[in-house]
Amino acid sequence: MEALKTKLDGIEDAVFKDIYVDKERITLIYFSSLIDNKVLHQTVIAPLLQSKANVLQTAEVIEASDLANIISSVTEGNTILYFHIEDLYLSIKTFSAPTAAIAETDTESSVIGPQNALTESLETNLSLLKRRIQNPNLKIKNFVVGPETNTKVSVLYMENIVNEENLDIVIKKIEKIDHPGFNDISILQQLLDEHPFSPFPQYHETVRPDIAVSGLLDGRIVVAMENSNGIIICPISFFELFISPEDYYNRWTTASLLRSLRFFGFFLTIILTPTYISVLTYHPEMLPFDVLLNLQESRGKVPFSPFMEVLFMELVIEILREAGSRMPTKIGQTIGIVGGIVIGTAAVEASLVSNTLIVIVAVSALLSFLPPNFIMSNTSRFVRYFFIFSAGLFGLYGQMLAFAWLFHHLLSLTSLNTPYMTPLIPRKWTDLFDSVVRMPTKFLKYKPGIARAQTKKRPPVDKEE
Repeated sequence: MEALKTKLDGIEDAVFKDIYVDKERITLIYFSSLIDNKVLHQTVIAPLLQSKANVLQTAEVIEASDLANIISSVTEGNTILYFHIEDLYLSIKTFSAPTAAIAETDTESSVIGPQNALTESLETNLSLLKRRIQNPNLKIKNFVVGPETNTKVSVLYMENIVNEENLDIVIKKIEKIDHPGFNDISILQQLLDEHPFSPFPQYHETVRPDIAVSGLLDGRIVVAMENSNGIIICPISFFELFISPEDYYNRWTTASLLRSLRFFGFFLTIILTPTYISVLTYHPEMLPFDVLLNLQESRGKVPFSPFMEVLFMELVIEILREAGSRMPTKIGQTIGIVGGIVIGTAAVEASLVSNTLIVIVAVSALLSFLPPNFIMSNTSRFVRYFFIFSAGLFGLYGQMLAFAWLFHHLLSLTSLNTPYMTPLIPRKWTDLFDSVVRMPTKFLKYKPGIARAQTKKRPPVDKEE
C-alpha cells in the first residue's frame, strides 16, 4: 500500500478512501476523473455494505505483489479494493468517463447509405461493428501499445475467412512497435507501413463502420484504437482507394461511372499543369495554330516562364487551401471562395499569370478532391509537383520519365506483402468484377483475391486404402 501511494503521489485525482464493513477496514483506490460517483456507489459501495460476497462475485483478484498490474488497473478506470485483514486486492470495472455521442461523419459523408460515424471510445466502436456482424466468427485480439500512454488496440477479423498469413503479420508488427505514446491511430498506421518513404497510403483509414464491416466480410483485418475515431483496414490495393461506400448503395451503372471518373481524375490532376508547361516551353508545334495563338496572346504580358507561372499559381492554391482548413468553418469557406476569385482576377489583371492557366489550375485542384480517401488527395498534390518539375526540366520526355517512375513505384509497393496494384494482374478473374468498373451486386459474392484465405491442401490419399 505504501509503494502504491508513492507511485500515485502527485496525481490530484487519485483517491484513497477508507470504509468499514463489519469492523473490517477496506481501502478504495480510484481516479475520480475516470469514475462517476453515482456509478461508484451503485457498483462498489452499496453492494459492499450489504455483503462482501456480492463484490467477490464480480471482482477480479490481483496479486498483492503485482504492483504494476494494480497501477494499470487503476489507470484504466477500475476501482481497487484493498482488504487490510486478508491482504487482498480486488479490481472492479467502474470506468464511466464521458464519451462523445454517435454522430454523422463530416469527412466521409454520403447521400445514401448509413450515416453513423465511429467515436473516440473503443468500446463504442466495437459495439457498432458487432451490432452489424452478429456472428461468433468475429474475433477480437487486444493489445496495449505505447509505454507512456498504455493505449488499447483491438484487432478484429472473421476467423472463417481471414487470411491467417496476413493476420500473423499484423499481430507481429503490433507486438514489435516501439513508440512512446499514441494520440491517434494515424500514428500507428505510419508505424505499420512497409514502405514508410512512399507518399501512397498502404492501409485504408476510415471513420465509417459500414466500410469496416465490408472489409471484415471480405476477409480483411481491422485495427481499432482507444481515443481515436478512425480504424485501419488492411490489406488494400491502389484501386480500392478510389472506391466510395456509396458505390455499393447506387446502381452499378452510376457507381461504375463515378469510379472511373475518380480513377482517371487522379491521373488528370497530375498531368494538366505539367502538360501546359511542356507544350508552351518545349513543344508548341503540338497545338493547333489558333489555340497556340490564343495562348500566346493571353501570355503576352506575363513576364515569367510557364514553369514559374504554374509554380506560382499552385503555391497560391495550396496557401488558400491550407488557410481555409485552419480557420473556423464559416470564415474558411469565405476565404476559399472570395480569396480564389479576388486573387485569380487580380493576378490576371496584373499580368502575373494567364487566364488560361487560372482555368487549368482550378480544374486540377477540383480533380484532386475526387478520391474519397483524404490521404490519397494529398498524395495527388505531392505527385503533381514531381511532374511539374519534370516537365519544367525536360518537357514531355520528363513527364514520361515521371510516369515510368510512378508506375515502377506503385508496382513495387505492397500492403501486408500483397501487391499494391492488385487486381491489375488479378489472382482470379472475378477480382475484376469490383475494380474500376463495378458489376451488378449479384456478381460480387466472390471474395477478392487480395484478402482471400489460403485453401488448405488435402493430405495425400493412400492408394492401397
